[in-house]
Amino acid sequence: MEGSPPPSVLSGKECTIMKIAISTDGEFVSAHFGRCPTFTIVEIENGRIRNTQTIANPGHSPGLIPQFLHKRGVRYIVAGGMGPRASGFFDELGMQAIVGVSGKVKDVIDQLLKGTLQGGESLCEPGAGKGYGIDKSTCDHVGEEGHHHDSGEVE
Repeated sequence: MEGSPPPSVLSGKECTIMKIAISTDGEFVSAHFGRCPTFTIVEIENGRIRNTQTIANPGHSPGLIPQFLHKRGVRYIVAGGMGPRASGFFDELGMQAIVGVSGKVKDVIDQLLKGTLQGGESLCEPGAGKGYGIDKSTCDHVGEEGHHHDSGEVE
């Protein structure tokens, strides 16, 4: 289920409270969902932010992160990239993955509130994030403009 959540859901017409997790690397959306250092959890009620918190990635293990987020009430995951296996775990839990998203987390949250967030193609190939994030602080791929890591450097 890639793409954008229906605007009616984001505007709160179908759901008064929802939680969205954003794979986060500093103040930017992480291109590598499973290996991002943190997740920003945004709770939206009736079209307004009710709560925002940043939580550490519990670890990169098949199925662990979808279960971890699902138990916290998250129903949408926003990321730069995600492999088909992870996407399948989210599908099994009835959660929607929105990939192909980049930029500052605060801008993505604004787009969520306005119902204008657009997903697209995954920004990384499966396995491209090996060794990044929770394993080490550098990527093994050529970064795109605005691609950031914990070091604070732009690739």
